[in-house]
Amino acid sequence: MNMSHAKRIVPALMLGAMASAALAHSYQTRTLAIAHPWSRETAPGQSVGGGFMTITNKTVVEDRLVSGTSPVAAEVQLHTMTMDGGVMRMRQVDGGIAVPAKGTLELKPGSYHIMFMGLKRPLRQGERFPVTLQFQRAGRVTVLFAVQPITSTGPMEGGHGIH
Repeated sequence: MNMSHAKRIVPALMLGAMASAALAHSYQTRTLAIAHPWSRETAPGQSVGGGFMTITNKTVVEDRLVSGTSPVAAEVQLHTMTMDGGVMRMRQVDGGIAVPAKGTLELKPGSYHIMFMGLKRPLRQGERFPVTLQFQRAGRVTVLFAVQPITSTGPMEGGHGIH
């Protein structure tokens, strides 16, 4: 292989690696891995939205997701959804949600999730918006939530609907 050919291949490989990292849509701290934060698009005038992601604790000590903030909402709350006698019940979680030691917390539809209360504007498919999560041990971590179609039930591959 001649040197000029190698000079073209290396940048191409670097771009491919960077694109893969961007599509992975994950965040790493010393103690946590946060993967695929996403939300659904909302209708004009809708005042609430949901947020979902997977949080993995890399340490031998439990952590807790205790709160969050975002410029798109007046308030960020932690919620759980359960079925009780065929009736869906959504409740705010007090005291945060445990991220088990050497374990994973999955925030997903129909379970633990984030609620964006008092949306300041509709969430539009294809955009990303910042959310700063507050953990008991890990502190603050800011992530970008990818807004997916209203029919989404999980994180979308290939950039999470971002074009």
